[in-house]
Amino acid sequence: MLRSRWSVLLLRVALVVAALWLLVLMAMSLPGELRDEAPAFRVPAQVVLTLVLASVLVVIVCIWRLLTLVQRDRLFSDASRRWVDAIVWALAIGWSLLAAGALTVTTVIFLTPEIRDPGIPMALFGVVVLSSLPMLLMIVMRGLLRQATGYRAELDEVI
Repeated sequence: MLRSRWSVLLLRVALVVAALWLLVLMAMSLPGELRDEAPAFRVPAQVVLTLVLASVLVVIVCIWRLLTLVQRDRLFSDASRRWVDAIVWALAIGWSLLAAGALTVTTVIFLTPEIRDPGIPMALFGVVVLSSLPMLLMIVMRGLLRQATGYRAELDEVI
């Protein structure tokens, strides 16, 4: 149990650091990076990137709530499934926005002869594919949680 407490504590510290980093990124870094761009590009890019980062913040909050359920030994409950569902939805929304933004940038690059270069579209493709992995992993984990919750309920009936 001691190891579990330390793991939960360290994970909570990492979640706080990650959340603070994302907030600084959204408030200071993104506007600064995009300030020299044309307003037609800057505003949609700012909105999309802010929403993607906000979805990651939602995931952080959900993980925090799941850690609370772990500490209370209530992980195998309907409440935990709701938080995992929220994680899946937040990741799906963030991924969809990221994919749409990457597709838009790729389309602009390929339709503009002066900037046609396969490097950025290939990098964006890699980011979109790699960013789908946490969402797919959470879908699998949600199924495992549902199954484990059923087993826990059966075990509680037997005992």
